[in-house]
Amino acid sequence: MIRFTYLVHGEGPVSGTAKLAFTKEHRGPVIFWNITSRCNLACAHCYIRSGLGQRRKDELTTDEAMTLIDDLAAADVPLLLFTGGEPLMRGDFWDLAEHARDRGISASLSTNGTLVTPGVAQRFQDVGIGYAGISLDGATAATHDAFRGVPGSFDRSVQALKNCIDMGIRCGVRFTVTRRNHGELGDLIALAQTLGVHRFCIYWLVPSGRGGDVHADLQVAPWEMQAVLDLIYQAVLQTDPATMEFLTVDAPQDGVYLLERLKSDGNPAYGRAYSFLARMGGCSAGRRVANIDPSGNIYPCQFAQFEEFRVGNIRDRPFGTIWNDSGNAVLAAFRSGESEPGNQCSACGWQEICDMGCRIRAYVQHGDLGGGDPLCSRHG
Repeated sequence: MIRFTYLVHGEGPVSGTAKLAFTKEHRGPVIFWNITSRCNLACAHCYIRSGLGQRRKDELTTDEAMTLIDDLAAADVPLLLFTGGEPLMRGDFWDLAEHARDRGISASLSTNGTLVTPGVAQRFQDVGIGYAGISLDGATAATHDAFRGVPGSFDRSVQALKNCIDMGIRCGVRFTVTRRNHGELGDLIALAQTLGVHRFCIYWLVPSGRGGDVHADLQVAPWEMQAVLDLIYQAVLQTDPATMEFLTVDAPQDGVYLLERLKSDGNPAYGRAYSFLARMGGCSAGRRVANIDPSGNIYPCQFAQFEEFRVGNIRDRPFGTIWNDSGNAVLAAFRSGESEPGNQCSACGWQEICDMGCRIRAYVQHGDLGGGDPLCSRHG
């Protein structure tokens, strides 16, 4: 992720006050854990193909999930993000969250928000959920509900944000940019500011799961991406960093955009931002983040849930043992940071920052993890 506000201002209501998980000296990665594939919505771009009837027969049991949390604590993971499907549809969610808290693991939640009542928001605080990201796919009910497949979901998700704020839970909007909704971004930012949310997170569509089925129709072009980034950059400059922060996910090349804007503006934040982004080194998949699916399969990131990228399964070996296996071919491929001579990234002077962009978009487009992100404006 590219923390625009933190990189420009050096602070943010989430990044500036919480532990910066990617920069702490932890042995383990940030974990995105799909605790269930069940969901009460049917989103057109769901990377895990969630739905009401989608519970996997081999979903981890409560005992297996508890053991996994113990393994993650032993592996010294800095942050555990509960996601789904809709994680609140798993009956033992509260037990799992409490166990993570008791084992000293910082935890966050990714939710569609439709089940977040005031009472649920209060329980987040009780079990140690430090942040809740709530998905909104448009600034209007018509746009959002069309993506989510259930009428009324927009109003319930907006209410969820209000409920979290009322209960003192840090929360943010998660917005996936597509051709159908990017024109509503400005209005959605304004709505988020009115509500008083703490973070606005922009996701770029990745062709995984149902997202792969629709990406040809919904994926923005590089020049449309540029317009979105321009809007975000202006919002960062105009928004008090103590109130709300902006970041983008799934496009390391956004760091290049930010550096070029800071340099052209003569902004003194350029040096600090460059140092931070160079230290991060582009795509986090298989290096600083990992994904665990409902069945206990491990992948380099949540969008890499392809059989050929399965790293292992926690039923066979503890997570830390799998993660630290220097002979694992999948992890070695994702941890390689150099493009092949002659491909579209090899001549770019920004590879130290970008590291070839999103590996999954490159793989789907070119059949090669190092083939270059097709959303990069230098290649589009």
